[in-house]
Amino acid sequence: MTTATIKRQNRIKRDRVFPIVNTCILILLCFITLYPVINTVAYSFNDGMDALRGGIGLWPRKFSTEAYTSILKDPATYKAFGISVSKAVLTTLLNLFWTSMLSYALSRKEYVLRKFITIIMVLTMYVNAGLIPNYLLVGKFLGLRNTYWVYIIPAMFSCFNMIVIRTYIGGLPDALVESAKIDGAGDLRAFFQIILPLCLPVLATVALFVAVGAWNSWFDTYLYNGSKKDLYSLQYLLKMKLATTQNQANAAQSSADALASQASSRVAPITVRAAITVVSAVPILVIYPFLQKYFVTGMALGSVKG
Repeated sequence: MTTATIKRQNRIKRDRVFPIVNTCILILLCFITLYPVINTVAYSFNDGMDALRGGIGLWPRKFSTEAYTSILKDPATYKAFGISVSKAVLTTLLNLFWTSMLSYALSRKEYVLRKFITIIMVLTMYVNAGLIPNYLLVGKFLGLRNTYWVYIIPAMFSCFNMIVIRTYIGGLPDALVESAKIDGAGDLRAFFQIILPLCLPVLATVALFVAVGAWNSWFDTYLYNGSKKDLYSLQYLLKMKLATTQNQANAAQSSADALASQASSRVAPITVRAAITVVSAVPILVIYPFLQKYFVTGMALGSVKG
């Protein structure tokens, strides 16, 4: 057997081994990634008192929907869900609109103040006045405390998102806008009819950032609308339910009557926490597959151009 034949056989063996090893590693990584999610779902569908024993893996040991019932039976949950959905949708749309328009203006080389304005805005990412000045500005000076608009107005613009979109626009050919202006189009028409359609990948990426942040936000409710139950977001309401369940469990440890009451209940903080995690994550998990293609493209292009 010649040396060339031996090398060819060894190369064939390596070519066969690599896909097998690669597949095994990917399966292992997939399992490591999915196990916490599946385990959380299993806990959420498990009986509360049984879950306190621990040891639940990928499937509920004693199936129960009491954790979800305790969350969904309250009419306030659905009102808070509507608040969170409207907050996420309006914040995303307005943020994309204002941020993309400013990004386009700052990407034009003929705009003489673009460097100065960009520096001023970037400085706000490094120098933050803090929580108290922010509360005084939003709650007192702007008068947004105990109003729905406290969720929308402060989140209508993001400097980081502006940089991402501006970098993407900077990678587009200048001839597109120049040809539009030769044909008589102004900046607004060039932006809405030419630039904006080409920015769908990066806009989808930014939309996902903004929507996830708005959906998961609860501290704004705690800070500005904590005394206004009609304006509770879903995340804040679920946090309050978890705190109530935890307090009941703590009381059960110090009272014989409360202990008997807790023993007869099928709800425990560990299952409520898991159910809250699932309820909060489902909307984002439903939306993400539709944006995944644009998300990957936008991240790749927006990171290397400019």
